[in-house]
Amino acid sequence: MPTITDFLRAHYRHFNAATVVEAADAYVELIARGDRMMVTLAGAMSTAELGISLAEMIRREKVHAITCTAANLEEDLFNLVAHDHYRRVPNWRNLTPEQEKDLESRGLNRVTDTCIPEEEAFRKIQPHLLELWREGEGERRPAFPHEYFYRILRERRLENEYQVPLEHSWLAAAAERDLPLFVPGWEDSTMGNVFVASVLAGELEGYGAIRRGVEYMHALAAWYVETTMGRRLRALDAPSTAGIPDPLEEGAPDILCRVGFFQVGGGIAGDFPICVVPMIHQDMELPCPYWAYFCQISDSTTSYGSYSGAIPSEKITWGKLDIDTPMFVIESDATIVAPLMFARILGW
Repeated sequence: MPTITDFLRAHYRHFNAATVVEAADAYVELIARGDRMMVTLAGAMSTAELGISLAEMIRREKVHAITCTAANLEEDLFNLVAHDHYRRVPNWRNLTPEQEKDLESRGLNRVTDTCIPEEEAFRKIQPHLLELWREGEGERRPAFPHEYFYRILRERRLENEYQVPLEHSWLAAAAERDLPLFVPGWEDSTMGNVFVASVLAGELEGYGAIRRGVEYMHALAAWYVETTMGRRLRALDAPSTAGIPDPLEEGAPDILCRVGFFQVGGGIAGDFPICVVPMIHQDMELPCPYWAYFCQISDSTTSYGSYSGAIPSEKITWGKLDIDTPMFVIESDATIVAPLMFARILGW
């Protein structure tokens, strides 16, 4: 019986379609030679239930780190515990302002054609996070936003509330493997807003429970250097003189492996992590390998002055990619393209 891969090879031969196959094949080749892959998630991929295929990619070790928007972090958990209460709006392009207001009055927050229910999603998770934030604050033990989400899953705090199979949650798969996760701009999210509101309302003493975006960049740099070169950078809580790598001897550093960059959408989820390479070798003056692969799926067309619409070769001038880095741009809807590529990469 023909597989999805067979279908792609038979029909995806030209233009964007051909790039889908070429980029997926190059992804497979990168993993086969022992290199690693960073996946970045923008948009509303969790609400689009990309987790159905992405979770398997994580379990099968085809993804080694993820950078995502705060919305994608929390919306995967929302979907896990509130899926039955979601509402789909088939005629979403034709809603009147009055119909939009009606959705708001019913606590239905619309993401394109799908409404996330406030009470069943946001308010179900809020008390668990507030408890964990208070604990972190009381123990003076700040943690990254995603680490609190990992704890909710690992401690099975909402296990009786699951409304989709756990294997469809990419966040659950990531928590199981303790996947390195980086969430820049976390305050731009529902639970980020809840955290600030809790401080303003006096439910938290301050912001001591949460590590910030600059610390995520620190953690990302440490992960990248250790992954590619086996070298340890200064730990987040170490004294200022501790853990700084010695100057390298003459010549290039030993490379253990390289890391590819698979970007779903644009914005901060892609721009934040890709900058770590020039930061390491330009600002720290620590030679490190460039990103070994680049693929972006985006419906942002090529344009002047746009990050999401910039062609990949522009990134060479910024020290992110090299002249021989495989580069692919797929101008299409990621909700259509990404699952097809994941199917090819998984050998389906």
